[in-house]
Formats: sequence, structure tokens, C-alpha cells
Amino acid sequence: MTGQNSLFFVGNATTVLRLGPFTLLTDPNFLHRGQWTHIGQGVVARRLKDPAIGIGELPPLDAVVLSHFHGDHFDRIAARELDRDLPILTTPHAARRLGRRGFREPVALSTWTDLDLAKGGASLTVTALPGRHAKGRLARLLPPVMGSMIEYRATPGATPLRLYVSGDTLVHDDLREIRERYPSIDVALLHLGGTKVLGVLLTMDGEQGVDLLELLRPRQVVPIHYDDYSVMKSPLSDFTAEVERRAPSVEVAYVDRGRTFTLPG
Repeated sequence: MTGQNSLFFVGNATTVLRLGPFTLLTDPNFLHRGQWTHIGQGVVARRLKDPAIGIGELPPLDAVVLSHFHGDHFDRIAARELDRDLPILTTPHAARRLGRRGFREPVALSTWTDLDLAKGGASLTVTALPGRHAKGRLARLLPPVMGSMIEYRATPGATPLRLYVSGDTLVHDDLREIRERYPSIDVALLHLGGTKVLGVLLTMDGEQGVDLLELLRPRQVVPIHYDDYSVMKSPLSDFTAEVERRAPSVEVAYVDRGRTFTLPG
């Protein structure tokens, strides 16, 4: 986990982002292969892959960015072992749940609101973006989900490095505003997997993943969240095949668990 600006892939939607002096953790999930987690409405899922590291091997963190409160994104290990004073930037729904579990610094971000962090002359802004875990009636039964735009500036006047983290969203019309507000995105982290419960799609499959690339047009994309749980029905090969077929104008970086991807800047 070295490098000035880098992404270390732990597994599922869990990454360690190093941006200058800042270190962020996304969607902490440290359950091991074979363990089960509750993902809502009585539905459970079994983990199929081990995380690359344990929670005790994490570097010192400045904050956690949590897309939503589901057991495959914030699990019982995170609830037990993360520092209770660590800022956790998340939805208002998840912030309330975290507060009830003894976390003292949950930061509730409604859509399009943000939080700024500063160290020396460097700054980091995390903005909550629209997300939709399901469509129709099922959407009301699932927790709210947010995407995130993470903007890092090494100095006050620097052009920002922009990382988009999709969260567990499907492609929907509200995502068009992201393109309008952020015409330039350096790297997108896409939550894929084609998660299905009772036959209903809850996360992007390969086709929707490329739909989102064509909509937002980031310079690079790193697919994550695609084969860790038994409810994921669209393997990474679906996304790879769709990228080859449609050839979006984006560089795709396939990052294995335990590997580090160097970010721009």
C-alpha cells in the first residue's frame, strides 16, 4: 500500500485510497470466505473470496467513505474493530445507524452536500452523489445509497484529482447531473456484480457498467464489487466482454485483490 496517489484493492467494495497526505477507506468489509452476512429484508449472502488484508493491517486512516448500510459494505468486523472516533462519511440513514452502534463521528451527507478535509496546503473534498440501489417498489425496502466524488488538491490552486465511487447504484436519469457538474473525471470505481435478489437487479451488471462509462466518460475505470458474494450474478467477464464489444473511450484497469493501482498526479 505505497505510492503518492494510489488505490489498494482489499476486496468487494473495500479500497484504501492514498491521496497525498490523506488516507481513506471505502466500504469496510473484512468478513472471510464462507462467512455469512445479512444484506437486508431477511436476505443473507455468503462471502466467496477472502479480503486481501485484515482490518488490523490497515494504515492510519483520516476517514471512511461508506456508500450505504448493508452487511457487505459495513460488516460486524468493522463495527467491532474500527476506531469509534474515525469520521465516517455516509448517508443520513447510515449515520443514524452508526451513531446507535457507538461511533462518535458519523457525518451525514445528503445528495450534493460535501465535507472538506485539510492537511497543510493539501485539501480533500468528498461530495455525496445520487445513487439508487433498486427501482420500483423494492427501492423503498432497501437503505438509501450514495455515490461519492472525491476531489484531491495538493495545493490550493491545483487542478483537482477527481475519483468517482459509484456505490451500489443502478443506472438512472439522476446520474446525468454528475456529468453536468463534473465534466472531467479522472478515475471511476464502479460497483458491479449484477447483484440479484428474487430475480431483481440491485447493482450494475456488465451492460449497465458500460452504460455508465458512456454517460460519465471518465479517463480511467477500475471495476470492483463483482464476485465476492453469492448474490452476485454478473461476473467480471460480463463487463470485460461488454467493454470489448462497445469500446468506450476509457482506459480500463483490472486490479486484483492485494494489488495497488497508481492514481494520476
